[in-house]
Amino acid sequence: MIAEETLVKDLQHPESRSKAFEVLVDLYKQRLYWHIRRIVLNHEDADDVLQNTFIKVYKNIEGFKGESKLFSWMYRIATNESLTLLKTKARKLDIGNGELQDKMIGNLTADVYFEGDAIQLKLQKAISSLPEKQKLVFNMKYFDELKYTEISEILDKSVGGLKASYHLAVKKIEAYLKENG
Repeated sequence: MIAEETLVKDLQHPESRSKAFEVLVDLYKQRLYWHIRRIVLNHEDADDVLQNTFIKVYKNIEGFKGESKLFSWMYRIATNESLTLLKTKARKLDIGNGELQDKMIGNLTADVYFEGDAIQLKLQKAISSLPEKQKLVFNMKYFDELKYTEISEILDKSVGGLKASYHLAVKKIEAYLKENG
């Protein structure tokens, strides 16, 4: 496994950038894809956002100062790109974010790339009912198994606030699943 500092140096050096970028994509594409997919729910949208994320990383790597981990920086870009896509979709359809979430959950059952069963679909419905911040924190903690300190770097929020958001999210999901059991 290549050290992050070495990878960043290689990415920031014009002669080694292309090869280092291939390594970066191989290292992070799957984790980033699933992070994005849990936000946008749709395979094609997730692919588009993933591509946009890597384009932004490539274009902006020279400005990366190393104040956070490269991974955290890329997650933040992926998160922002995902949220931008959702806002754009809602605006185009002239509907609110809640309506868009309902529509996307409805489309999940028709998505050939969704391999979940009825229980996973219920969990996705419960997660989609959460406010945006709680949804992000829950996904990063529960599915991505990130530490609160990593989530804090990505979302630029306090660890205490993130713990509270996660706790509330879990309680709301449990209540949703009991109500809709």
